[in-house]
Amino acid sequence: MNREKAFELLKEYVKEDSLIKHSLAVESSMIAYAKHFDEDVERWSISGLLHDIDFEMYPDEHPYKGIDILRKKGIDEDIIHAIKGHGSKEEERNSLMAKTLYAIDELSSFVVASALVRPTKFEGLKPKSVKKKLKTKSFAAAVDRDQIKESAEDIEMDFNEHLNIVIEGLKSREKELNKQGLSLL
Repeated sequence: MNREKAFELLKEYVKEDSLIKHSLAVESSMIAYAKHFDEDVERWSISGLLHDIDFEMYPDEHPYKGIDILRKKGIDEDIIHAIKGHGSKEEERNSLMAKTLYAIDELSSFVVASALVRPTKFEGLKPKSVKKKLKTKSFAAAVDRDQIKESAEDIEMDFNEHLNIVIEGLKSREKELNKQGLSLL
């Protein structure tokens, strides 16, 4: 399956605009990390795009219902493994793709939230600003800050570099998506 077909599949199962934007944000971060690690950009893109395919329709069965959907659609097992691994702290993540998806899932949305409260959005957004927001517990209160920091260690990334890769990935992807009439914001 290519990225275009994966996006069509996502829209078949996800109607909520905020969840589509979240999926696009996670995809954007996965693309940035695929480039950083010199991995297959399209495969990593698809894992980010489809990671929450079941969340809207089957929130209590997430991510397992999504795994069933993706297997029936012929998605490769390494992508399915990564998607399964993002679902909870208890799931095994033994591939770089799985560890990275887990590391950027909540962080991508947190960075988007940080950009939304800035007049210049992504422009000029720095890791320092995001780290300041992470210390403000009332900002995006549902985000698991410990998981964000621990998962960066799992991919052996310095936290500032990790934030910078995600910020830059989101910023550059936002420009591309705007040309298609889409947005992360």
